[in-house]
Amino acid sequence: MSFDAELIFSALRALTPILFAALGGALCERAGVFNVSLEGTMLIGCFAAVTGSWFGGSVWIGVISGVLAAMVFSLLLAIGAVTLGADAVVLCIALNLLAVGLTGFLLRTIFGKQGTFGDPDLKGLQPVDIPGLESVPFLGPALSGHSPLVYLSWLAVAVIAVLLSRHPWGVRLRGVGEAPEAAQSLGVSVARYRYAAILTSGALCGLAGAQLALGNVTLFSENMTAGRGWIAVVAVMLGRALPIGVLLAGILFGLVEAVGFRLQGEGMPQQAADAAPYVMTLVALFLATRSRARRGGAPPGRFAGPIPRPRNPRPRNPRSRRPGSVRTTSESTS
Repeated sequence: MSFDAELIFSALRALTPILFAALGGALCERAGVFNVSLEGTMLIGCFAAVTGSWFGGSVWIGVISGVLAAMVFSLLLAIGAVTLGADAVVLCIALNLLAVGLTGFLLRTIFGKQGTFGDPDLKGLQPVDIPGLESVPFLGPALSGHSPLVYLSWLAVAVIAVLLSRHPWGVRLRGVGEAPEAAQSLGVSVARYRYAAILTSGALCGLAGAQLALGNVTLFSENMTAGRGWIAVVAVMLGRALPIGVLLAGILFGLVEAVGFRLQGEGMPQQAADAAPYVMTLVALFLATRSRARRGGAPPGRFAGPIPRPRNPRPRNPRSRRPGSVRTTSESTS
């Protein structure tokens, strides 16, 4: 097997859905929410993107539909976990199961299909050729000719990195995740920032679904995310919720998936090639968990801190006594 430009091209295309979803998960992690509903939210984005593109007659209507549908779906997590105080992990697992059943039901109801919907008239994302880069050996075939969302994912890494490290909004978001009581005492609304992080994560998962359904392929298939959302969760843990770290972890998983496809074309059994990214995910998850345990960090899967409630203690009457207290000599004399 040769390491050529075609392999890099395939790895970057496989990276994009994972990268979008992992960036959304990193924002939630920074806000103190361990979001494991990336798989289901991405699946909703896939279905909505195909539906919007089919009925709207435009691929960009499909992309916008995927983003909006994923944001509405992620609103369920925000209401349940932030407002109602439900367990975030249990709620996320329920949302993942809901997404699988809901998209399968809507596929039969709207398109009258079972399993897969695809049509030659379905609009997909067209490749973008970068002027001047096509003639560059190796880099041209590897970096040029991707869909616009691939390049948007690279831009999103830079924007989120600057946002979290330089912008006041990002600094407050990190404060909400690390010390919610201190952030609340400074007038920062913990609930509002967590809502913003979850909804932004939904938008990014919608872009991931649009790229998967309209960029990598041009169809919708039941459960077509096939564990990519869970790989994104591991990328968040492996990259320590840092945009650059998430990018590097995503590149690793994308490269493994591309290598699996290449080996499948060279005669490897399909089951072994399909399992390669998930084997790498298990190895990375083991290494990330062991590293977290050595650092003594808190286990994932819960809020970094509850939303603090304002306390208004009642002023105590200095002459009042608790039941059963002994009357002093001065009190009895008076």
